[in-house]
Amino acid sequence: MNNIGNDNEVAKILINIGAVKFDFENKFILTSGKKSPVYVDCRRIISYINERNQILEIAEQYIKKNNIKFDILAGGETAGIPYASFLSQIFQKPMIYVRKKPKGFGKNKQIEGNFKQQQKVLLIEDLATDGGSKINFIETLRNSKLVVSDIFVIFYYDIFDLNKSPLGSMNISIHSLCTWKDIINFISKNNIYAQDKIENLKLFLSDPELWREQNE
Repeated sequence: MNNIGNDNEVAKILINIGAVKFDFENKFILTSGKKSPVYVDCRRIISYINERNQILEIAEQYIKKNNIKFDILAGGETAGIPYASFLSQIFQKPMIYVRKKPKGFGKNKQIEGNFKQQQKVLLIEDLATDGGSKINFIETLRNSKLVVSDIFVIFYYDIFDLNKSPLGSMNISIHSLCTWKDIINFISKNNIYAQDKIENLKLFLSDPELWREQNE
């Protein structure tokens, strides 16, 4: 996994536009029904033109600097589609998008757009947790004789051992512009929250079930 590191401008943007939100008192309820002191919503970026352009410029620099080679971009349904579209325009490369499952009518396709077998794909998503949700996209692309070895996301949790995850055996590299480490560094450096709240966040990220036991 690669990310920018150091003083992360993307962390600042995500916090300022509310793409990363904190609530240490009321807590967020996740789709699983479980509580969390943080919520990440990278879909918000598409509504903030200046910030979006900043992130896309950083993404362009990252992809070029790390020499990520690709013939075509693939957006994962649904949040990856706008970012794949933006980057397709920047790099002047063709784009496809991958459904989570076949659409169930017509040609029953799972990949939309035109492509050729053996093209190298850069899979685009908004964020990744342990990478598990990307497996379906990767398998679909590979089953269509496309080559995929890189995933690019705006935000990567980077709190799991990727080698021990289902993605670990698929020979995939995850590239990101921001991780939880960057977020914590930013809020610590800028004194956005008291140290006890930052330690509370660290506990959640390292052991969410223990955190829930202590914060019910």
